[in-house]
Amino acid sequence: MTTTATQRADLSEIFETQAYHCRGLGSPFTADLCLLFAKHLDEETAVGRHVLHWPGRASYRADAVPLRLCGALHALTLTDQSPNLKAHYPDLSQDEQTIARTKVPDWSVIHTALVEHETFILDWMTSPPQTNEVRRANGIWPILQTVATLSNLPMDLWEIGCSGGLNLRLGHFCYRHDGMVSGEPDSAVALEPEWRGAPPPTAVPEIDALKGCDLNPLDPSTPGDRLRLLAYLWADQKHRVERTSAAIDIALVNPAEIAREDAIAWLKQQLPDRRDDRVTVIYTTIAWQYLPDAAKAEGEALIEAAGRNTKAPLAFIQMEGDGQSPGAALSLKYWPDAIDTIVGRVDFHGRWVDWQGLR
Repeated sequence: MTTTATQRADLSEIFETQAYHCRGLGSPFTADLCLLFAKHLDEETAVGRHVLHWPGRASYRADAVPLRLCGALHALTLTDQSPNLKAHYPDLSQDEQTIARTKVPDWSVIHTALVEHETFILDWMTSPPQTNEVRRANGIWPILQTVATLSNLPMDLWEIGCSGGLNLRLGHFCYRHDGMVSGEPDSAVALEPEWRGAPPPTAVPEIDALKGCDLNPLDPSTPGDRLRLLAYLWADQKHRVERTSAAIDIALVNPAEIAREDAIAWLKQQLPDRRDDRVTVIYTTIAWQYLPDAAKAEGEALIEAAGRNTKAPLAFIQMEGDGQSPGAALSLKYWPDAIDTIVGRVDFHGRWVDWQGLR
């Protein structure tokens, strides 16, 4: 199978676009790695052929092939399967300034890894990226505080596209928002984003049941799934690895009910069984935007119908890209009060929150 000039150009654009986003989110190493792939990946290796003739949509908004490939290489270094590759990767035992100066390996090093570990890499790439970015809780938590004020009821949290469910345990994190501390003050996961805009809410959410769904949920208690949760982090971001490891430890001692299920099918199963003495909070963080348009429309209709047709409060919270910048939109729909509003914006990795609140 021969690669056409168009396929080659499309591949380069996909990896270059991913590089742009990685650099903007503070990972120069991953950005430069993507640029290496954009320049050098070809038919010479089985991995190159697979990427060039990817059967689906390879872009970062669809199958996210660059992140699959970068994650596979990171996994090789985390498991010591490729000592030569690992020798050229960031050493997370060093300080962050030293790590930030790590240069990507020469293409010969990458090429060798692609050849020697092609079976592992090709198998790894069969699954989509699983990015449980814990700092996204910085955007969801103040909306939960808002819902707590509106409902004055305990909460059942339901997350769609929850992967390993780390952000389902967001009630066990510590939040330092604009000088105010909430959540669990002694938590090993302490989040302190740059806070902009209005002061944060002060209500204390009382969280009860935790449920979620994902097409391919990960179990943090198993070594293979723990590896995926860590390997999809970017190799030069020590703080993310440490924070995610701490969140995994929290997840292990705080159970959640996570189903391997399509989002719409799961909503159809769950919505009729909501509890009348709880406010049910459905939320997504950079997951809803990947659903097909028809599925999004159906899901929104299901949630709205449930909100309008019952006395029990229902909230639908989203942290999703909306085509605007900077960052992602934070939105809240709440019944029975018929609230439908944008409450702020947040960095895609939760590094800052621009809070507006209810107006």
